[in-house]
Amino acid sequence: MASRLVVSASNPLLQPNHSSQNLFFSTSNLRPNALGCSTLLLRSLVPIPLLCLRARHTPAVAAVSVPSSKPDRANPNAGVMWSARAIKSFAMGELEARKLKYPTTGTEAILMGILVEGTSLAAKFLRANGVGLFKVREDIVNLLGKSDLYFFSPEHPPLTEPGQRALNWAVEEKLKSGKSGEVTTSHLLLGIWSEENSAGHKLLASYGFDDEKARKLAKTADKDFELNYR
Repeated sequence: MASRLVVSASNPLLQPNHSSQNLFFSTSNLRPNALGCSTLLLRSLVPIPLLCLRARHTPAVAAVSVPSSKPDRANPNAGVMWSARAIKSFAMGELEARKLKYPTTGTEAILMGILVEGTSLAAKFLRANGVGLFKVREDIVNLLGKSDLYFFSPEHPPLTEPGQRALNWAVEEKLKSGKSGEVTTSHLLLGIWSEENSAGHKLLASYGFDDEKARKLAKTADKDFELNYR
């Protein structure tokens, strides 16, 4: 006689059924039932308790875009989107701001995010010029100070005005170029550099980043990565 195991994705509780059978798993017996769950018919082989497995939907927040004060600019319909690496860099920047218990995400946090993501041409350019994550994080604390020990950052620390202008600059520069493709992490880094009074710009300048290096990075700004077959 076959027994049934109902797998539901709504609750984390593992609720044992008080009966047990000799059960054998067969993928050919997997079939949908009227409730939208998968009903698994099991045949006799090894004695195990029959369980009703239910998993709760756990909310997970992930950045799928980068905030813009001009949302009509960076969207698929306008022909401009952020690259996956740029989005991840921004998300990592938010996380770094939270780690330091800062209430906002500024250009300095976005700079850390680029280094945390680490695989973009912008991140490699920074490392090649001696700019590393641990050094940047230490210098940010020295520049902006430590946050209150008992302060807790919001889940998504809002952008500072320089941070928002840096993102807008990246989008505008991509549009001005007239080229197809995405707004890359290099555009994001150059946007930080464009904000001369921001913490991110001051940090970059202290590491020897200048307009000449910015122009060099701008030449490859439309590419976010480079394939290496070696």
